[in-house]
Amino acid sequence: MTLTRLFILFFTANFFISSSLWAQVPGFYLKEDQKRVNIPFLNYNNLVIVPLSINGGPTLNFLLDTGVKSNILFSKSIGDEIGLYYTRTLNLMGADGKTVLTALVSPNNYFDVGPVEGKVQAILVLEEDFLELERVIGLPIHGIIGYEFFKYNPVRINYDTDIITFYRQDRLNWRPFGYRKIGLDFNNYKPYVKSTIHQIGGAVIHGKLLIDTGANHGLMLNRETSDEIVLPPENIETDLGRSLGGDLYGYAGRVKKYSLGNLNFRKVITSYPDETEFSSIIIESGRLGSLGSDILSRMTLIIDYPRERMLYKKAADFHKPFEYDMSGLKIRLTSVEERRYYVSSVQEDSPASRKNFKTGDEILAINLLPVEYWDLSGINDLLRSETERKILFTIRRNINGIMVELEKEITLEKQL
Repeated sequence: MTLTRLFILFFTANFFISSSLWAQVPGFYLKEDQKRVNIPFLNYNNLVIVPLSINGGPTLNFLLDTGVKSNILFSKSIGDEIGLYYTRTLNLMGADGKTVLTALVSPNNYFDVGPVEGKVQAILVLEEDFLELERVIGLPIHGIIGYEFFKYNPVRINYDTDIITFYRQDRLNWRPFGYRKIGLDFNNYKPYVKSTIHQIGGAVIHGKLLIDTGANHGLMLNRETSDEIVLPPENIETDLGRSLGGDLYGYAGRVKKYSLGNLNFRKVITSYPDETEFSSIIIESGRLGSLGSDILSRMTLIIDYPRERMLYKKAADFHKPFEYDMSGLKIRLTSVEERRYYVSSVQEDSPASRKNFKTGDEILAINLLPVEYWDLSGINDLLRSETERKILFTIRRNINGIMVELEKEITLEKQL
């Protein structure tokens, strides 16, 4: 994925479970009497993808997302295949504040996550997969798990080894050696952390940020939350990614420094979304914005909901520069099965626009290597790899009903 933010702002749905189900308390638990267990995860653009099954069904890929209260399944067709039982239908507002989404509630489900199990789990099942994350990430993503996974147990996320460590409830009463500690505030079951942001051309601001492991931006600042938030002098007007309510737009820029406790991140790529009808909910939460995985992945994290704290230390990528796409291209996948890549948008006044790339162009080869040998993550890493780098694309374009193959070479340029 290019460093556009995979914008996942979700609504909150409250599930009411009948008293007959309280023989078991909803939550995620260790299957065996162990101090801790390790769960491998798939790391795609620093998003944590956890393989799991529901009610003994096939393996599904779920995004681990601290920014979401409810378990979400993206497609009713999958829910029907695994035999989910639905009790009611909800109409929900999308993240753009306009789109109405239809979802069904399925109570009392069992999640199998290897050595960990989720009991009496309610799932919000969308009628349609509005997000289509497969096209953006290059891997089928079937749903999201959030608060329920974290609520009783400390959870370590190690982005260097792609391992989640799930601790027994009574473990980690101390702070492990080498870790810093910062307190967490909770609002509507979501974790917030106090932060300091040094802006370029603006004031130093202090405030709460949502910890959002399900978003791949570095930093997001919602300008409507504070008059002190300003756009940096160098910025790009762009779309900031996909949400349940459609595409979201705004600006991308940098801040001079972001500080989490006494740990400092410099020249952080920052998203500044346009105000929407959903903004009132963000303002009411008291947050300035959110902290996404492009920052979080530069640390090893222990997210400890029971003790309302987060422990963190530098990871291998801590000193890695924050880079933005240098091509002006956004490339998407038609589907994992087809493995065909196409241009979904072209940034104005970019290397790609100057070479006359068009939305809808199909990518056939990159640097003479057919796209069958590329994955989406590798393509996007290439597009933000090195200024002055030349990249040769072979594309297919429909010109007046005739499919024509063209070669176009672009030279990467820093956009921010």
